[in-house]
Amino acid sequence: MLKRIDFYIIKKVLGTYFLSILMIISIAIIIDITEKMDNFYNENLSLNTIIMDYYIHFIPFYINLFSSLFAFIAVLFVTSKLAFNSEIIAMLAGGISFKRILVPYFISAAIIALFTFYIGSYIIPRGNDVRLDFESRYVDHIAVESTLRNVQFKVNANGIAYMERFDLKGEKGYRFSLDKFEGKKLVSRITATTIKHDSLHTWTMYDFMKRDFVGMREILTTGDTLKREIEMTPKEFVVVKNHHERMTNPELREYINSQSQRGRAGLNAYKLEYQKRFAMPFGAIILTLIGVSVASRKTRGGAGFHVLIGFALSVTYILCTLVSSSFTVKGGWNPIFAIWLPNIVYSGIGIWLYRIAPK
Repeated sequence: MLKRIDFYIIKKVLGTYFLSILMIISIAIIIDITEKMDNFYNENLSLNTIIMDYYIHFIPFYINLFSSLFAFIAVLFVTSKLAFNSEIIAMLAGGISFKRILVPYFISAAIIALFTFYIGSYIIPRGNDVRLDFESRYVDHIAVESTLRNVQFKVNANGIAYMERFDLKGEKGYRFSLDKFEGKKLVSRITATTIKHDSLHTWTMYDFMKRDFVGMREILTTGDTLKREIEMTPKEFVVVKNHHERMTNPELREYINSQSQRGRAGLNAYKLEYQKRFAMPFGAIILTLIGVSVASRKTRGGAGFHVLIGFALSVTYILCTLVSSSFTVKGGWNPIFAIWLPNIVYSGIGIWLYRIAPK
């Protein structure tokens, strides 16, 4: 059962958490405005457009990105103050174990973790859709959509399609081929110089060549046009900037599953984003354990020493997360291993610090 001291600590931690968010995000906005002022001026954007299309979505994105850091800062300051005022010593002397002292901290961390998970999985993706379009159009001046090249994927259980490039505007592809298999045996191959989308799953191939393999024989058919129903749409050849950041968890999971079934490569960024949304909230709990363990010892220097250690640990945690994410996207690491590795390492650090903390 929670006591008054528990509610006191929870209130202090959550209050400091949101106060640190307010302070740091305010500074981040000022810096961002300074960097993008010329872009806003040159594009003649109204204040309403800048706020409603960009900063209203910028704020939750960066809150979620650094939520674990904000939680860490809150725990450090609250615990350091309690330790400096000898309140932790008084609790230990009163028969309260250090393990019991951690309860309100973990409740606070759980609230922050759930908050982070929810906005990161369902709220922020919708905001990212608007924010990223704004950045592409007015800041980076690049197209939001581009087309994939050298795409190969399954169109059904027995068919594999390949296309060298695709023109989105004309809905026309170039150097197309469609292979049909029976088991592991290739039974037919259609190649075409161009292919054009007609309706939902109907495509017309131009200047085509069809090769049917029957036993040891090869039957060759050529022609100007050939209509076929192929289970693919023009959208499958389009890549949207930071597409994985624009989808909610259910959409992301469905996309990964559907594209994996079709044999599509290059899904690591999507898998990483999906795993990150589960791993990041745990960061608040892990860093809370580290923060309490570090800051619970009273020192002559006050909270400054604790803050220094805390920032060092939090920065290295964030760096580890960024490095492991980079290795996943560019180096082919397993997304589950890469994104959970920092949590595993820092969980070990947290447990070690907890064991040497005052009992």
